[in-house]
Amino acid sequence: MGLSSALLFVALLIVCLPWAASAADQPQEPVCIQCHSQLPDRLGEPVKLWKQSVHAENGIACNGCHGGDPTNAADAMNRSRGFLGAPKEADIPAFCGRCHVGVLKDYLASAHGRALGKGGPTCVTCHSNHLVTRASINIINEKTCTQCHTFERAKLIKDAMQATETRIVAISGRIDKLKAEGVDTERMEKATFAVRNRFHTLFHDVNVTRVTQESGAIGAELAKQEKELARIDEIKRERKIAGAIVVAALIVLAILFHLLKKTYD
Repeated sequence: MGLSSALLFVALLIVCLPWAASAADQPQEPVCIQCHSQLPDRLGEPVKLWKQSVHAENGIACNGCHGGDPTNAADAMNRSRGFLGAPKEADIPAFCGRCHVGVLKDYLASAHGRALGKGGPTCVTCHSNHLVTRASINIINEKTCTQCHTFERAKLIKDAMQATETRIVAISGRIDKLKAEGVDTERMEKATFAVRNRFHTLFHDVNVTRVTQESGAIGAELAKQEKELARIDEIKRERKIAGAIVVAALIVLAILFHLLKKTYD
């Protein structure tokens, strides 16, 4: 190899090695996605739906639910490697409940859960299977609920929860803003997290009376948070006014000093 060729080879190594190392560091896409994304119709549809889901948003791929080896096409659907396949309808709550333990408990205690295996809804009825939607109050809607029954009762539950949802979102936003300003918000964050979790247990409770009563109790907890936030805002205003007074006083003193100096000069 001539000198020029050797120099060219070294230059290529310098350019390509960082790229190769970077590519090696990238997580490998599960073989399930690689394969099914190339397949037509119903075999490729799950991947298209999954890509728009909250699972994809949080890095939960096919093997997160269905098991198997996501790195080896030969073992991707191997039962000995933990492949579970698709659950039967009555097994869906337990299938999802492997991750969503608290939600499973709430669901099974509800009228929906008690109707499991008797025509009642499962997780995928409301949340879909591959296009998994984020848990929010918007899931309680006429299109979803009327798959099984009329919307009237569900609307009462949604109305009871709507104001609470709005308050939680507003409080969380105010806390985030204070945190960004350097305020110590750890205690408030923990309190809001606890209230939000308590509120979320109502999402699977289809008892109008209980939802209404619990929403009222949660509202009282939120009122404490709002009162504390108002107190912090008041302290900030007082400090801002005090700061403005100090600045104004310093300006006045500077002017007086200038005038005195000018008089003596």
